[in-house]
Amino acid sequence: MSEPRYELVARELRLQILGREYSVGDSLPSESALCTQFGVSRGPVRQALAMLKNEGLVVLSRGKPAVVRSFDVTQTLDTFTPFTQWARLTGRDAGSKTLEVARRRVTEPARAALGIGADDFVVEILRLRLLDGEPTMLERTAYIESVGSLLFDFDTDSGSITDFLTSRGVRFESMRHVMDAVSANDVDADNLAIDAGSPLLRERRTSWNDKGEPFEFADDRYRPDRVAFSIVNARTIDPRESVHS
Repeated sequence: MSEPRYELVARELRLQILGREYSVGDSLPSESALCTQFGVSRGPVRQALAMLKNEGLVVLSRGKPAVVRSFDVTQTLDTFTPFTQWARLTGRDAGSKTLEVARRRVTEPARAALGIGADDFVVEILRLRLLDGEPTMLERTAYIESVGSLLFDFDTDSGSITDFLTSRGVRFESMRHVMDAVSANDVDADNLAIDAGSPLLRERRTSWNDKGEPFEFADDRYRPDRVAFSIVNARTIDPRESVHS
């Protein structure tokens, strides 16, 4: 399947920004100029610019060209993008080193998040994620047994677990993210090449399927010098406002 046109435009503009072809505060070409440059209509250009805005790279103003805001690419939480896809979209190579895949009885806090009994089994994954070969994130994920057992037929160092599970019919319908900071323990420190006690950015994530059933609980710990997150908010209608016909 060919790459959507807006992703192609976003990738090329992203690489130009990260390659310092523009400075912070510089304007990108106008929408019409970008349409001509990439041979697309305004729709893909606007989608691409919205993606770059969500990543924190540009600022958009009505009727004006986008302005470069930062060289720091962020992961966004308004929509979920698997680590491998996010790396590709930002022009970097994602890598994996699986440290453990095991079936064992569930422990807290995964038991509470998944809503299963203390005697139930889960499949746990401990995996180091790399960006351009550099250790970036250590992920600890617990799956309910029916979902996690699918991973015994998958090389977890070959790509995205999310994409693989989706291809096997698992629906990632909704997620809850909890962000906080933690100190690196010995396992974190050894794998992320940092000192024990160093600060890490932690994302705890629970995923539900289309039936509203939780099936995945993740504890991902990122080096804050390599990854940042952004959360995009939109103004919602005040329920106190009345609508008049």
